[in-house]
Amino acid sequence: MKKKQLIGIIVTGAVIIAVGVTGVLSNVAGNYFMSKTTESKDGFFNEIMSDTNDFDEELPDDDYIGVLNIVGEIGATSSDSLTSSGTYNHDMYMKFIDEMKDSSDNKGILLYVDSPGGAVYESDELYLKLMEYKKETKRPVWAYFASEACSGGYYISMAADKIYANRNTWTGSIGVIVSLVNCKNLYEKLGIKEIDITSGKNKAMGSAGLDLTDEQYEILQSLVDEAYDQFVGIVSTGRKMDEATVRNLADGRIYSAKQALELDLVDKIGSLEEEKTAFTKEIGCDEDIEFYAPENEMGDFWSTIFDNVKSIVPKSDVELATDIVENKGNGVLKYYAK
Repeated sequence: MKKKQLIGIIVTGAVIIAVGVTGVLSNVAGNYFMSKTTESKDGFFNEIMSDTNDFDEELPDDDYIGVLNIVGEIGATSSDSLTSSGTYNHDMYMKFIDEMKDSSDNKGILLYVDSPGGAVYESDELYLKLMEYKKETKRPVWAYFASEACSGGYYISMAADKIYANRNTWTGSIGVIVSLVNCKNLYEKLGIKEIDITSGKNKAMGSAGLDLTDEQYEILQSLVDEAYDQFVGIVSTGRKMDEATVRNLADGRIYSAKQALELDLVDKIGSLEEEKTAFTKEIGCDEDIEFYAPENEMGDFWSTIFDNVKSIVPKSDVELATDIVENKGNGVLKYYAK
């Protein structure tokens, strides 16, 4: 047998084996993921994401300043966050702060904020946790605003003793929003009628197939007003401004870094490195002190995977409509810049 023929047979055999092995692995993986779909969605994602929701890293042995990356939309850590382009991990940050409270090597916290805001509950919970940290440790918290630090991102930053803003920062958007989508006319055109069996006349308020009554509008407005009053109070305390001044500024608008500085919403315009230098000098630490941020690599990995899949597979009209109803009009109270 000629040498070339022998090589050809060997190569062909190798390719066949490789294809066979790949097929077996694909079937095993496919069966695994298919079996998981019969289980709870949350249970499945909690299993593969459990490491990102917990803080189990060893803190630095030497002096360090902890960094919280408030990046992306602020909300609960859940499987839903997998499809988000942000890296915000609420549960991990809450536990990280607790760990730093007990760490004698920790000298303070730097908030790196690049967020349009998010849910009222999580924004307030993280703010309160930071205030608890300051009260118990007597250590400083500083904030740095990147491209945007709006609404909930600004709310959380009210725990900071000093705020630096990038000169291109957009900030402010002090206010509250609840978004609902009314599909009643669309349903009528499609011959669809929503029927809700409720225990009270306001139980189904906000449903996509029903109009809001005047009473229901007032109910939702009262919830928004209450959350807004809370926001105003937090800014008044954090920036040491009287509430009347804050309310005059807090009409939901966004401010540039220059405007925010003139209105005393931030303390200085500068770069991140400038703030780090000033922070270390303020607390009397070496310039080469470590700025330590917990890793969130798995979250970034899955986010990248889902983003790539979404960019390849276009949404159908039905999926787009569902996305609008569920995500843009879900009726959740938010400190969020649209």
